[in-house]
Amino acid sequence: MPRRYLFTSESVTEGHPDKICDQISDTIVDELLTRDPYSRVAAEVVVKNNDLFILGELQTQAQVTTADYEQWAKRKITEIGYTNPEYGFSSDQCRVHVLLDVQSPEIAQGVERALEQRADGSVDPLDQTGAGDQGLMFGFACDETPELMPLPIALAHRLARRLAQVRKLGELPYLRPDGKTQVTVIYEDFQPVGIDTILISTQHDPTIGELTSNDAVQKKIKSDLWEAVVLPVFADTPVRPDAHTKFLVNPTGKFVTGGPCGDSGLTGRKIIVDTYGGYARHGGGAFSGKDPTKVDRSAAYGCRFAAKNIVAAGLARRCEVQVSYAIGKARPVSILVETFGTGRVPESVLLDLLQKYIELRPEGLIQKFHLRDLPRERGGRFYQDVATYGHFGRLDLDLPWEHTELSQQLQEAALSFSSRP
Repeated sequence: MPRRYLFTSESVTEGHPDKICDQISDTIVDELLTRDPYSRVAAEVVVKNNDLFILGELQTQAQVTTADYEQWAKRKITEIGYTNPEYGFSSDQCRVHVLLDVQSPEIAQGVERALEQRADGSVDPLDQTGAGDQGLMFGFACDETPELMPLPIALAHRLARRLAQVRKLGELPYLRPDGKTQVTVIYEDFQPVGIDTILISTQHDPTIGELTSNDAVQKKIKSDLWEAVVLPVFADTPVRPDAHTKFLVNPTGKFVTGGPCGDSGLTGRKIIVDTYGGYARHGGGAFSGKDPTKVDRSAAYGCRFAAKNIVAAGLARRCEVQVSYAIGKARPVSILVETFGTGRVPESVLLDLLQKYIELRPEGLIQKFHLRDLPRERGGRFYQDVATYGHFGRLDLDLPWEHTELSQQLQEAALSFSSRP
Protein backbone atom coordinates (compact mmCIF):
# COMPACT_ATOMS: atom_id res chain seq x y z
CA MET A 1 0.00 0.00 0.00
CA PRO A 2 1.35 3.51 -0.79
CA ARG A 3 2.70 5.74 1.96
CA ARG A 4 -0.14 8.22 1.38
CA TYR A 5 -3.63 7.03 0.55
CA LEU A 6 -7.35 7.64 1.15
CA PHE A 7 -9.77 5.33 2.94
CA THR A 8 -13.55 5.79 3.13
CA SER A 9 -16.25 4.35 5.41
CA GLU A 10 -19.97 5.04 5.64
CA SER A 11 -22.74 4.83 8.22
CA VAL A 12 -26.52 5.17 8.07
CA THR A 13 -29.14 6.49 10.47
CA GLU A 14 -31.85 4.39 12.10
CA GLY A 15 -34.34 5.66 9.52
CA HIS A 16 -32.52 4.01 6.64
CA PRO A 17 -34.78 1.24 5.25
CA ASP A 18 -32.23 -1.52 5.86
CA LYS A 19 -31.68 -0.32 9.41
CA ILE A 20 -35.42 -0.24 10.08
CA CYS A 21 -35.36 -3.96 9.30
CA ASP A 22 -32.29 -4.65 11.44
CA GLN A 23 -33.86 -2.90 14.44
CA ILE A 24 -37.18 -4.71 14.15
CA SER A 25 -35.38 -8.04 13.76
CA ASP A 26 -33.38 -7.36 16.91
CA THR A 27 -36.45 -6.10 18.75
CA ILE A 28 -37.91 -9.57 18.16
CA VAL A 29 -34.71 -11.13 19.55
CA ASP A 30 -34.93 -8.88 22.62
CA GLU A 31 -38.59 -9.62 23.26
CA LEU A 32 -38.26 -13.39 22.88
CA LEU A 33 -35.07 -13.69 24.96
CA THR A 34 -36.67 -11.59 27.68
CA ARG A 35 -39.56 -14.06 27.87
CA ASP A 36 -37.49 -17.21 27.25
CA PRO A 37 -33.67 -16.83 27.42
CA TYR A 38 -33.25 -20.07 25.48
CA SER A 39 -35.28 -18.92 22.50
CA ARG A 40 -33.79 -19.71 19.12
CA VAL A 41 -34.41 -16.87 16.71
CA ALA A 42 -33.70 -16.30 13.04
CA ALA A 43 -35.92 -13.35 12.14
CA GLU A 44 -35.61 -11.27 9.00
CA VAL A 45 -37.64 -8.25 7.96
CA VAL A 46 -38.44 -6.87 4.52
CA VAL A 47 -40.10 -3.48 4.03
CA LYS A 48 -41.30 -1.52 1.00
CA ASN A 49 -43.71 1.39 1.11
CA ASN A 50 -46.21 0.54 3.86
CA ASP A 51 -45.85 -3.25 3.74
CA LEU A 52 -43.53 -4.93 6.21
CA PHE A 53 -42.88 -8.67 6.30
CA ILE A 54 -41.43 -10.59 9.25
CA LEU A 55 -39.94 -13.89 8.06
CA GLY A 56 -37.92 -16.67 9.65
CA GLU A 57 -37.77 -19.58 12.07
CA LEU A 58 -38.22 -19.77 15.83
CA GLN A 59 -38.00 -22.19 18.69
CA THR A 60 -39.29 -20.64 21.91
CA GLN A 61 -41.41 -21.22 24.98
CA ALA A 62 -42.48 -17.58 24.95
CA GLN A 63 -46.22 -17.11 24.63
CA VAL A 64 -46.58 -14.59 21.82
CA THR A 65 -49.08 -13.95 19.07
CA THR A 66 -49.08 -12.40 15.64
CA ALA A 67 -50.44 -9.25 17.25
CA ASP A 68 -47.36 -9.07 19.47
CA TYR A 69 -45.00 -9.05 16.50
CA GLU A 70 -47.09 -6.36 14.85
CA GLN A 71 -47.04 -4.27 18.01
CA TRP A 72 -43.27 -4.60 18.41
CA ALA A 73 -42.68 -3.58 14.81
CA LYS A 74 -44.94 -0.53 14.96
CA ARG A 75 -43.47 0.56 18.28
CA LYS A 76 -40.00 0.53 16.76
CA ILE A 77 -41.15 2.41 13.67
CA THR A 78 -42.64 5.09 15.94
CA GLU A 79 -39.43 5.27 17.97
CA ILE A 80 -37.37 5.78 14.82
CA GLY A 81 -39.59 8.72 13.86
CA TYR A 82 -41.84 7.53 11.05
CA THR A 83 -45.06 8.92 12.48
CA ASN A 84 -46.08 11.37 9.75
CA PRO A 85 -48.11 9.94 6.84
CA GLU A 86 -46.57 12.64 4.62
CA TYR A 87 -43.34 10.62 4.67
CA GLY A 88 -45.16 7.85 2.76
CA PHE A 89 -44.33 5.34 5.49
CA SER A 90 -45.63 5.55 9.04
CA SER A 91 -46.32 3.33 12.03
CA ASP A 92 -50.07 3.97 11.80
CA GLN A 93 -50.39 3.02 8.14
CA CYS A 94 -47.83 0.20 7.96
CA ARG A 95 -49.26 -3.25 7.28
CA VAL A 96 -47.30 -5.98 9.13
CA HIS A 97 -47.29 -9.50 7.69
CA VAL A 98 -45.92 -12.26 9.95
CA LEU A 99 -44.53 -15.39 8.27
CA LEU A 100 -42.62 -17.22 11.01
CA ASP A 101 -42.08 -20.98 11.20
CA VAL A 102 -40.53 -23.49 13.64
CA GLN A 103 -36.75 -23.92 13.57
CA SER A 104 -35.51 -26.89 11.54
CA PRO A 105 -35.14 -29.97 13.79
CA GLU A 106 -31.79 -30.75 12.16
CA ILE A 107 -30.41 -27.36 13.18
CA ALA A 108 -31.98 -27.65 16.64
CA GLN A 109 -30.39 -31.00 17.40
CA GLY A 110 -26.93 -29.76 16.43
CA VAL A 111 -27.22 -26.73 18.68
CA GLU A 112 -28.66 -28.64 21.61
CA ARG A 113 -26.25 -31.57 21.47
CA ALA A 114 -22.75 -30.82 20.22
CA LEU A 115 -20.59 -33.58 18.80
CA GLU A 116 -17.51 -33.22 21.05
CA GLN A 117 -16.98 -35.78 23.80
CA ARG A 118 -14.15 -36.56 26.19
CA ALA A 119 -12.35 -39.89 25.94
CA ASP A 120 -14.58 -41.31 28.68
CA GLY A 121 -17.70 -40.31 26.77
CA SER A 122 -18.57 -37.34 28.98
CA VAL A 123 -19.08 -33.83 27.63
CA ASP A 124 -17.65 -30.55 28.91
CA PRO A 125 -20.61 -28.27 29.81
CA LEU A 126 -19.28 -25.64 27.39
CA ASP A 127 -19.24 -28.22 24.62
CA GLN A 128 -22.93 -28.95 24.95
CA THR A 129 -24.03 -26.10 22.70
CA GLY A 130 -22.97 -26.51 19.09
CA ALA A 131 -22.55 -23.70 16.62
CA GLY A 132 -25.86 -22.74 15.04
CA ASP A 133 -24.30 -22.69 11.59
CA GLN A 134 -21.04 -23.14 9.77
CA GLY A 135 -19.11 -20.07 8.73
CA LEU A 136 -16.20 -17.75 9.38
CA MET A 137 -16.08 -14.60 11.48
CA PHE A 138 -13.58 -11.79 11.97
CA GLY A 139 -12.80 -9.36 14.76
CA PHE A 140 -10.55 -6.32 14.50
CA ALA A 141 -9.03 -3.55 16.59
CA CYS A 142 -6.48 -0.80 16.00
CA ASP A 143 -5.08 2.13 17.96
CA GLU A 144 -6.41 4.94 15.76
CA THR A 145 -9.18 5.98 18.19
CA PRO A 146 -9.86 5.71 21.94
CA GLU A 147 -12.42 2.98 21.22
CA LEU A 148 -9.72 1.10 19.24
CA MET A 149 -11.66 1.33 15.98
CA PRO A 150 -10.59 2.56 12.53
CA LEU A 151 -11.03 6.32 12.33
CA PRO A 152 -13.19 6.43 9.13
CA ILE A 153 -16.01 4.24 10.49
CA ALA A 154 -15.78 5.86 13.95
CA LEU A 155 -16.31 9.31 12.41
CA ALA A 156 -19.06 8.14 10.06
CA HIS A 157 -20.97 6.66 13.02
CA ARG A 158 -20.53 9.81 15.10
CA LEU A 159 -21.89 11.94 12.26
CA ALA A 160 -24.87 9.62 11.72
CA ARG A 161 -25.74 9.58 15.43
CA ARG A 162 -25.47 13.36 15.63
CA LEU A 163 -27.63 13.70 12.51
CA ALA A 164 -30.37 11.67 14.19
CA GLN A 165 -29.92 13.55 17.45
CA VAL A 166 -30.48 17.03 16.01
CA ARG A 167 -33.60 15.73 14.26
CA LYS A 168 -35.07 14.13 17.38
CA LEU A 169 -34.22 17.07 19.64
CA GLY A 170 -35.86 19.49 17.21
CA GLU A 171 -32.66 21.43 16.54
CA LEU A 172 -33.19 20.86 12.81
CA PRO A 173 -36.90 20.02 12.71
CA TYR A 174 -37.10 19.85 8.92
CA LEU A 175 -34.96 16.70 8.82
CA ARG A 176 -36.63 13.33 8.21
CA PRO A 177 -35.46 9.93 9.52
CA ASP A 178 -33.51 8.53 6.54
CA GLY A 179 -29.86 9.51 6.24
CA LYS A 180 -26.34 8.40 5.37
CA THR A 181 -22.88 9.69 6.24
CA GLN A 182 -19.48 9.03 4.71
CA VAL A 183 -15.96 10.08 5.67
CA THR A 184 -12.77 9.84 3.61
CA VAL A 185 -9.62 9.95 5.74
CA ILE A 186 -6.11 10.77 4.50
CA TYR A 187 -3.46 8.31 5.70
CA GLU A 188 0.31 8.55 5.70
CA ASP A 189 2.34 5.50 6.72
CA PHE A 190 -0.87 3.88 8.01
CA GLN A 191 -1.65 6.82 10.31
CA PRO A 192 -4.62 9.22 9.78
CA VAL A 193 -3.41 12.75 9.10
CA GLY A 194 -6.38 14.58 7.57
CA ILE A 195 -9.97 14.58 6.33
CA ASP A 196 -10.35 14.60 2.56
CA THR A 197 -14.17 14.45 2.20
CA ILE A 198 -17.26 14.52 4.41
CA LEU A 199 -20.54 13.46 2.81
CA ILE A 200 -23.99 13.67 4.38
CA SER A 201 -27.19 12.68 2.62
CA THR A 202 -30.25 13.43 4.69
CA GLN A 203 -33.96 13.20 4.04
CA HIS A 204 -35.71 16.54 4.54
CA ASP A 205 -38.97 18.45 4.14
CA PRO A 206 -39.50 19.97 0.68
CA THR A 207 -39.58 23.48 2.16
CA ILE A 208 -37.94 25.07 5.21
CA GLY A 209 -39.89 27.96 6.67
CA GLU A 210 -40.19 30.59 3.97
CA LEU A 211 -37.61 28.88 1.77
CA THR A 212 -39.36 27.19 -1.13
CA SER A 213 -36.78 27.03 -3.92
CA ASN A 214 -34.71 23.86 -3.90
CA ASP A 215 -31.42 25.77 -4.18
CA ALA A 216 -32.24 27.83 -1.08
CA VAL A 217 -33.34 24.74 0.84
CA GLN A 218 -30.14 22.84 0.02
CA LYS A 219 -27.96 25.82 0.92
CA LYS A 220 -29.73 26.10 4.27
CA ILE A 221 -29.35 22.37 4.96
CA LYS A 222 -25.62 22.43 4.15
CA SER A 223 -24.98 25.41 6.42
CA ASP A 224 -27.02 23.95 9.27
CA LEU A 225 -25.38 20.53 9.04
CA TRP A 226 -21.91 22.03 9.17
CA GLU A 227 -22.74 24.01 12.31
CA ALA A 228 -24.98 21.51 14.12
CA VAL A 229 -23.50 18.16 13.06
CA VAL A 230 -19.98 18.39 11.64
CA LEU A 231 -18.37 20.90 14.00
CA PRO A 232 -19.61 19.22 17.22
CA VAL A 233 -18.44 15.80 16.01
CA PHE A 234 -14.95 17.01 15.15
CA ALA A 235 -14.58 19.29 18.19
CA ASP A 236 -12.66 16.68 20.19
CA THR A 237 -11.05 14.79 17.29
CA PRO A 238 -7.29 15.21 16.71
CA VAL A 239 -7.72 14.82 12.93
CA ARG A 240 -10.09 17.54 11.75
CA PRO A 241 -11.39 19.03 8.50
CA ASP A 242 -9.44 21.97 7.08
CA ALA A 243 -9.67 24.39 4.16
CA HIS A 244 -8.95 21.54 1.74
CA THR A 245 -11.70 19.24 3.04
CA LYS A 246 -14.62 18.75 0.67
CA PHE A 247 -18.09 18.86 2.26
CA LEU A 248 -20.87 17.33 0.19
CA VAL A 249 -24.57 17.39 1.14
CA ASN A 250 -27.36 15.66 -0.80
CA PRO A 251 -25.28 15.39 -4.00
CA THR A 252 -28.32 14.57 -6.18
CA GLY A 253 -29.78 17.99 -5.37
CA LYS A 254 -32.48 17.02 -2.86
CA PHE A 255 -33.63 14.11 -0.70
CA VAL A 256 -37.35 14.37 0.11
CA THR A 257 -38.55 10.85 -0.72
CA GLY A 258 -36.75 8.39 1.53
CA GLY A 259 -37.14 5.46 3.88
CA PRO A 260 -39.08 2.47 2.55
CA CYS A 261 -40.72 4.69 -0.09
CA GLY A 262 -37.38 5.61 -1.59
CA ASP A 263 -35.91 2.12 -1.39
CA SER A 264 -36.81 -1.30 -0.05
CA GLY A 265 -35.24 -2.49 3.19
CA LEU A 266 -33.88 -5.87 4.24
CA THR A 267 -32.31 -7.25 7.41
CA GLY A 268 -28.56 -7.86 7.17
CA ARG A 269 -27.76 -5.63 4.21
CA LYS A 270 -25.48 -3.25 6.12
CA ILE A 271 -22.89 -5.70 7.48
CA ILE A 272 -19.95 -3.42 6.69
CA VAL A 273 -21.61 -0.52 8.51
CA ASP A 274 -22.22 -2.89 11.43
CA THR A 275 -18.54 -3.82 11.72
CA TYR A 276 -15.38 -1.96 10.64
CA GLY A 277 -16.40 0.06 7.61
CA GLY A 278 -14.47 -2.14 5.21
CA TYR A 279 -11.18 -1.55 7.03
CA ALA A 280 -11.04 -5.20 8.12
CA ARG A 281 -12.30 -8.38 6.51
CA HIS A 282 -15.81 -9.74 7.00
CA GLY A 283 -17.04 -13.33 7.00
CA GLY A 284 -20.31 -12.41 5.30
CA GLY A 285 -22.81 -13.24 8.04
CA ALA A 286 -25.19 -10.61 9.39
CA PHE A 287 -25.89 -10.08 13.11
CA SER A 288 -29.43 -8.78 13.45
CA GLY A 289 -32.37 -11.09 14.04
CA LYS A 290 -30.18 -13.90 15.38
CA ASP A 291 -30.02 -15.33 18.89
CA PRO A 292 -26.52 -15.82 20.36
CA THR A 293 -26.23 -19.52 19.46
CA LYS A 294 -25.73 -18.19 15.93
CA VAL A 295 -21.96 -17.78 15.71
CA ASP A 296 -22.37 -15.12 13.03
CA ARG A 297 -23.22 -12.93 16.00
CA SER A 298 -21.61 -14.36 19.15
CA ALA A 299 -18.29 -15.38 17.57
CA ALA A 300 -17.92 -12.01 15.85
CA TYR A 301 -18.31 -10.44 19.29
CA GLY A 302 -15.75 -12.88 20.68
CA CYS A 303 -13.26 -12.08 17.91
CA ARG A 304 -13.64 -8.36 18.56
CA PHE A 305 -13.03 -8.98 22.29
CA ALA A 306 -9.86 -10.95 21.46
CA ALA A 307 -8.49 -8.40 18.99
CA LYS A 308 -9.31 -5.43 21.23
CA ASN A 309 -7.63 -6.94 24.27
CA ILE A 310 -4.51 -7.71 22.25
CA VAL A 311 -4.30 -4.08 21.07
CA ALA A 312 -5.23 -2.71 24.50
CA ALA A 313 -2.39 -4.80 25.94
CA GLY A 314 0.04 -3.05 23.61
CA LEU A 315 0.92 -6.33 21.91
CA ALA A 316 0.01 -4.98 18.46
CA ARG A 317 -1.14 -1.72 16.91
CA ARG A 318 -3.54 -3.54 14.59
CA CYS A 319 -4.98 -6.98 15.12
CA GLU A 320 -7.44 -9.16 13.22
CA VAL A 321 -8.76 -12.47 14.54
CA GLN A 322 -10.56 -15.04 12.39
CA VAL A 323 -12.43 -18.12 13.57
CA SER A 324 -14.49 -20.70 11.69
CA TYR A 325 -17.09 -23.24 12.83
CA ALA A 326 -18.92 -26.36 11.72
CA ILE A 327 -22.64 -26.54 12.46
CA GLY A 328 -23.33 -28.67 15.52
CA LYS A 329 -19.72 -28.52 16.80
CA ALA A 330 -18.75 -26.29 19.70
CA ARG A 331 -15.02 -25.83 19.18
CA PRO A 332 -13.79 -23.66 16.30
CA VAL A 333 -12.48 -25.44 13.24
CA SER A 334 -9.72 -22.84 12.87
CA ILE A 335 -8.34 -19.73 14.58
CA LEU A 336 -6.02 -17.15 12.99
CA VAL A 337 -4.33 -14.05 14.43
CA GLU A 338 -2.93 -11.38 12.06
CA THR A 339 -1.14 -8.21 13.22
CA PHE A 340 -0.03 -6.81 9.83
CA GLY A 341 3.57 -6.41 10.95
CA THR A 342 2.65 -4.34 14.03
CA GLY A 343 2.96 -7.09 16.67
CA ARG A 344 5.42 -6.83 19.54
CA VAL A 345 5.48 -10.61 19.87
CA PRO A 346 5.14 -13.34 17.22
CA GLU A 347 1.63 -14.11 16.03
CA SER A 348 2.16 -17.73 17.13
CA VAL A 349 2.51 -16.44 20.69
CA LEU A 350 -0.67 -14.38 20.37
CA LEU A 351 -2.50 -17.44 19.05
CA ASP A 352 -1.34 -19.47 22.04
CA LEU A 353 -2.49 -16.71 24.40
CA LEU A 354 -5.84 -16.42 22.66
CA GLN A 355 -6.48 -20.16 22.93
CA LYS A 356 -5.46 -20.16 26.59
CA TYR A 357 -7.29 -17.08 27.86
CA ILE A 358 -10.21 -16.36 25.51
CA GLU A 359 -13.26 -18.61 25.16
CA LEU A 360 -14.58 -19.05 21.64
CA ARG A 361 -17.08 -21.88 22.02
CA PRO A 362 -20.67 -20.64 21.58
CA GLU A 363 -21.80 -21.53 25.10
CA GLY A 364 -18.65 -20.00 26.56
CA LEU A 365 -19.25 -16.77 24.64
CA ILE A 366 -22.90 -16.70 25.69
CA GLN A 367 -21.94 -17.07 29.35
CA LYS A 368 -18.94 -14.72 29.18
CA PHE A 369 -20.95 -11.88 27.64
CA HIS A 370 -24.35 -12.77 29.26
CA LEU A 371 -25.84 -12.85 25.78
CA ARG A 372 -29.02 -14.68 26.84
CA ASP A 373 -29.66 -12.45 29.83
CA LEU A 374 -28.85 -8.92 28.66
CA PRO A 375 -32.29 -8.12 27.17
CA ARG A 376 -34.03 -9.03 30.42
CA GLU A 377 -31.37 -7.31 32.58
CA ARG A 378 -31.68 -4.10 30.55
CA GLY A 379 -35.43 -3.72 30.63
CA GLY A 380 -36.34 -5.78 27.60
CA ARG A 381 -34.01 -4.12 25.10
CA PHE A 382 -30.41 -4.68 24.22
CA TYR A 383 -29.81 -6.07 20.76
CA GLN A 384 -32.02 -3.47 19.11
CA ASP A 385 -29.71 -0.77 20.49
CA VAL A 386 -26.63 -2.18 18.76
CA ALA A 387 -28.54 -2.62 15.50
CA THR A 388 -27.66 0.99 14.58
CA TYR A 389 -24.37 2.90 14.63
CA GLY A 390 -22.23 -0.22 14.83
CA HIS A 391 -21.84 -3.25 17.05
CA PHE A 392 -18.28 -2.31 17.99
CA GLY A 393 -16.54 0.68 19.51
CA ARG A 394 -19.72 2.00 21.10
CA LEU A 395 -18.75 4.52 23.78
CA ASP A 396 -22.43 5.22 24.44
CA LEU A 397 -23.23 1.61 25.44
CA ASP A 398 -21.67 -0.76 27.95
CA LEU A 399 -21.03 -3.71 25.65
CA PRO A 400 -19.35 -6.71 27.31
CA TRP A 401 -17.28 -7.60 24.25
CA GLU A 402 -15.77 -4.09 24.37
CA HIS A 403 -14.29 -4.63 27.84
CA THR A 404 -10.50 -4.91 28.10
CA GLU A 405 -10.14 -6.65 31.45
CA LEU A 406 -7.86 -9.30 29.92
CA SER A 407 -5.33 -6.86 28.49
CA GLN A 408 -3.08 -6.78 31.57
CA GLN A 409 -3.10 -10.56 31.86
CA LEU A 410 -2.28 -10.96 28.17
CA GLN A 411 0.55 -8.46 28.46
CA GLU A 412 2.11 -10.29 31.41
CA ALA A 413 1.66 -13.69 29.77
CA ALA A 414 3.23 -12.42 26.53
CA LEU A 415 6.30 -11.28 28.40
CA SER A 416 6.53 -14.72 29.97
CA PHE A 417 6.26 -16.38 26.55
CA SER A 418 8.87 -14.11 24.99
CA SER A 419 11.36 -14.67 27.80
CA ARG A 420 11.38 -18.46 27.35
CA PRO A 421 14.55 -19.94 25.86
